[in-house]
Amino acid sequence: MSPEGYEAVIGLEVHTHLQTRSKLFCGCSTEFGKAPNENVCPVCMGMPGVLPVLNRHAVELAVRTGVATNSEIATRSIFDRKSYFYPDLPKNYQISQYETPIGKGGYIDLPGDGQSKRVRLVRIHIEEDAGKNIHEMNSSLVDFNRSGVPLVEIVSEPDLRSANEAVAYLRELRAILRYIGASDGRMEEGSFRCDVNVSVRKKGATEFGVKTEIKNLNSFRFVEKAIEHEVGRQIELLEAGGKVQQETHLWDPEREETRPMRSKEFANDYRYFPEPDLPPLVVPTAMVESVRRAMPELPAVKRARYVRDYGLSGYEVAVLTAEKDTGDYFEAVLPGLKNVKTAANWVMTEVLRVANESGKAPAEAAPAAAEVGALLRLVEAQKISLNAAKTAFAAMCVSRKSAEVTVAELGLAQVSDEDAIAAACAKVITEEPDKVAEYRSGRDKLFGFFVGQVMKAMGGKANPKIVNEILKKKLAT
Repeated sequence: MSPEGYEAVIGLEVHTHLQTRSKLFCGCSTEFGKAPNENVCPVCMGMPGVLPVLNRHAVELAVRTGVATNSEIATRSIFDRKSYFYPDLPKNYQISQYETPIGKGGYIDLPGDGQSKRVRLVRIHIEEDAGKNIHEMNSSLVDFNRSGVPLVEIVSEPDLRSANEAVAYLRELRAILRYIGASDGRMEEGSFRCDVNVSVRKKGATEFGVKTEIKNLNSFRFVEKAIEHEVGRQIELLEAGGKVQQETHLWDPEREETRPMRSKEFANDYRYFPEPDLPPLVVPTAMVESVRRAMPELPAVKRARYVRDYGLSGYEVAVLTAEKDTGDYFEAVLPGLKNVKTAANWVMTEVLRVANESGKAPAEAAPAAAEVGALLRLVEAQKISLNAAKTAFAAMCVSRKSAEVTVAELGLAQVSDEDAIAAACAKVITEEPDKVAEYRSGRDKLFGFFVGQVMKAMGGKANPKIVNEILKKKLAT
């Protein structure tokens, strides 16, 4: 049977750090990039006699995550000990949730041109992160700064059928988490990463195949490549008459292949039991409702509104809503503008360009959104040209002066005096008799030459609409 006769079955386990200032059970900082083992204390290092104290804000962010993903929030959940032995786990167990997670069920709808695809969730649970192993040439080191950082694990049902769908799911989930302020989603820092469960089966089959788990993927590209490789590996193995073993694999980005890490553990391997040092977690219904009322507009709702209210294309909507900061900036540009498309194009090109170049959010990298709106209103009123607006924008990024002041200081105001423009047109026509003759004999493309010459004569400040109107009349006579 050819590869086309199979289909992939994919489920994702996403681990995302919660955006708190302190760790889950102690007061140590969660700041990324500190010197190794600087953000540690006896609690997160698992010293004898210490006791955990739960971070309330982490619970609130977990509830926010559950509400945003349509999960059922448990009013009573329990923390468990998950026992395993690894160098970056100082206690030799991890405080997590197992049988009674804080969130059950839920779903995420993936954006699409046609009918959207719904990916169901199994659970959302709170747990502490482990540390980080650093492998060097002749040694292995451990940095415990990350140990105890609060995270939620978001487990999907095996509803995904391709690497593209898996990446689309991750992008949408990451966008939701960033919109609601639950996580910064910085994959390069490890604060948003996932384990991928992949199996294949013949098309039309209802039973799942044997799955392989690929651990700790922290980029969309790695997820896509790892799934594509693993699907191909399993199909090739089955076609050769072999059997897929249930294993945990690691992704090798240099060789672009997965490699066995260990045989897959099962729940009983971790010897879960209720955490004796923590009471049950009780989440009042009033807290859940308060979170629900305060929920910001989510990406899917914003996308639908931009199409409905602004008439933007799918591409424009995707760019403007990819980050909450971008959408907020775009909407702050709009007041008083007649043409929404102009604002959309300006934010997508000029604003996002300076944001990307600086690595900062639009509001930090570009001038204030209200001033960009004022600049575009000057273009709409034909007081400055579009090129002049770009010149002013570049200056405003540095000076932070208003649009009006910048245009005045740089002398960018557009000339709309018809007598002055008519004089310039007449001068150009007089100086170019050969070109005029060619134009009048049928070479219409020369019209652009005349426009350019008039604009050059007037220092680029002439109103192009008026230039076109006067030139057409003069060249026709």
